[in-house]
Amino acid sequence: MKKILTFTSCLIIGTALFAQQDTLTTAEPQSDPILVQKITDLEDGLKSLKNLAVTGYVQTQFQFGEKDASLKVGGANTDKTKSFNRIGIRRGRIKFTYTRGIGSGVFQFDFTDKGLGFKDVFLKLTDPWINSISTTVGVFDRPFGYEISYSSSLRESPERSTVFQTLFPDERDLGAKLTLQAPKTSPWNILKLDAGFFAGNSINIETDNRKDFIGHLAINQSSNAYFKWGAGASYYNGGVYQGSKNIYKSNENGFSVDSSVSNIGQFAKREYVGFDVQLNFISKMGLTKLSSEYLFGTQPGGSKNSKSPNTATLPTSDVYVRSFSGGYAMLVQDLGPLPVSAIVKYDWYNPNTKVKGNNIGTNKTNAGDIAYNTIGLGLQWKIINGFRLTAYYEMVKNETSANLSGYDTDRKDNVLTVRLQYKF
Repeated sequence: MKKILTFTSCLIIGTALFAQQDTLTTAEPQSDPILVQKITDLEDGLKSLKNLAVTGYVQTQFQFGEKDASLKVGGANTDKTKSFNRIGIRRGRIKFTYTRGIGSGVFQFDFTDKGLGFKDVFLKLTDPWINSISTTVGVFDRPFGYEISYSSSLRESPERSTVFQTLFPDERDLGAKLTLQAPKTSPWNILKLDAGFFAGNSINIETDNRKDFIGHLAINQSSNAYFKWGAGASYYNGGVYQGSKNIYKSNENGFSVDSSVSNIGQFAKREYVGFDVQLNFISKMGLTKLSSEYLFGTQPGGSKNSKSPNTATLPTSDVYVRSFSGGYAMLVQDLGPLPVSAIVKYDWYNPNTKVKGNNIGTNKTNAGDIAYNTIGLGLQWKIINGFRLTAYYEMVKNETSANLSGYDTDRKDNVLTVRLQYKF
């Protein structure tokens, strides 16, 4: 009996140990191929997201304009006897940048109360050997001067200067450029050269076979933590399609006309030379920023304006070729420890340097030959990180002529802008 009890006890204990071992074996993690693949796919997805950067900013603003003003939001003035005001979204930008290895792709869209549009679509490749040569192809900022490529989210004045809005509408163009800049570890990194060929038609589709050349050579030097300066020189060489036989060229008496039939299909000369300089220094008053640009050259335009082409169709109107000059100077001064900066800006644009005053309105000259000077005064409050509020008043002064209707006195076109911006 004792042997039977001993055998039975051993059998029970052995069965229990076997059952426990089997349970432990079953509970161990298994190498499930499907699960492993899912984890791998998830890790790859996370790695891809690290290559994607999403940035943007929103600008909402209220504008008040005198009766002849042109505002950037809302519709035009419907009662030319009174001042008017508008509210709207000036810019609603979101930018996607995907970078992997030596290449990157950029898409930037603009959402406003007027609709959806695109701003940037381009590819960029950088050489993998010396990391100093980059190629950019698509729609992007023209490499001319400083203010064009200075982001609207950083610029202290609400809009770019009159000369840039006229010569470079939309700031961007369709083309390809080469950038040369040594790595940051090199002393030659202070030099940067951008040069390329562009359609010359802003962000619209290409409409002719000719390409415009644009180049900008810049130097940026920082001598110490309290002082930094930069400067550059730019050159534009291109042409505007002539859809009419009548080509007007400016002289001291107005315009002379060439009406040869062979003019149709040719290109009017479009040539700019520009210089820019920037100075930043820190004192007890905070950051002081000074920037200035000067441009001159030859611009083809219309009778009543000298704006560069930015349409998707070839022009058919007469071409007026003028010598122009323009530029700006801007001072931005922090107000000591306050998160507020004061802004003073002066910009000018003379579309026709060969005629002035009462000569305008005679001998084929028109509103397209009127010069403008603008003084802007503003305050900018950096509320919290990402938010800033700007109040800016522009006093616009036009050239007057007793011989041109609507311009015998200074037009009432001053503008007040109050803008709230959030950047992320």
